[in-house]
Amino acid sequence: MNNQDYHQYLNPVIAIAKAAGAAIMQVYSTDFNVVKKEDNSPLTQADLAAHDLIGSALTKMTPSIPILSEESEAIDYEIRKGWQQYWLIDPLDGTREFVKRNGEFTVNIALINLHKSVLGVVYAPVTEVLYYAIHNSGAYKQIKFGAAVNINNRPLDLNLPIVAGSRSHTDEKMHSFMQNLADRTGVKPELIRMGSSLKICLVAEGLADVYPRLGPTSEWDTAAAHCILNEAGGDIVDELGDSLLYNTKYSLLNPFFFAKSDAQHNWADYL
Repeated sequence: MNNQDYHQYLNPVIAIAKAAGAAIMQVYSTDFNVVKKEDNSPLTQADLAAHDLIGSALTKMTPSIPILSEESEAIDYEIRKGWQQYWLIDPLDGTREFVKRNGEFTVNIALINLHKSVLGVVYAPVTEVLYYAIHNSGAYKQIKFGAAVNINNRPLDLNLPIVAGSRSHTDEKMHSFMQNLADRTGVKPELIRMGSSLKICLVAEGLADVYPRLGPTSEWDTAAAHCILNEAGGDIVDELGDSLLYNTKYSLLNPFFFAKSDAQHNWADYL
């Protein structure tokens, strides 16, 4: 499949993401219930409503392309490993932020081809901010009904490092990273706390240099924003500096990673 083929999906996927966002906002305005999944992460009716809407719409649009969603039933790797192409979605990324009602949650839809994200759409329903990208076609941001603008990473300046960090997840590894970065550069780095895949988008649009994730995430948490960051000039890499790949193993968990603006800088040096 070439880039021209990816482009045919972009506008429909954006429409699907926005429709899912509207379904999420219907729940957001109510006194919704929260239940705990097996991994102790929260689940709401909004997650399920967005999952059902996205899955149904993608199946109708591309019946031959399989779908993997955070809220799907588990799909065995023996089945998945034969997929050259599939949709990878997080219907509501940042459920903890949804529950806190701080607005920092997103709808994430990615198309994976040969283990790489080649189309990514990230939509924040509260602010109506949209990020999107297609492989080799640039990354874009659109606010509500304004014009979409091309976004790019920023040149790394270690005299003023800016780090994106999780709103709801922090631990000793992150504290150590920040302290080591300060010690090595002689400058206290700025820390921007944000929920969901918006942290990766901050790096993509040049508002942060790196988002270190030193705790567990799953492949649907990063896939859509990974394409956007790639097209903005950055990447998501593991501790060895290798780009994250998708659907290459039994587990759907990501390794620790760095979403970074500068392709050459080794952020693992600060661990």
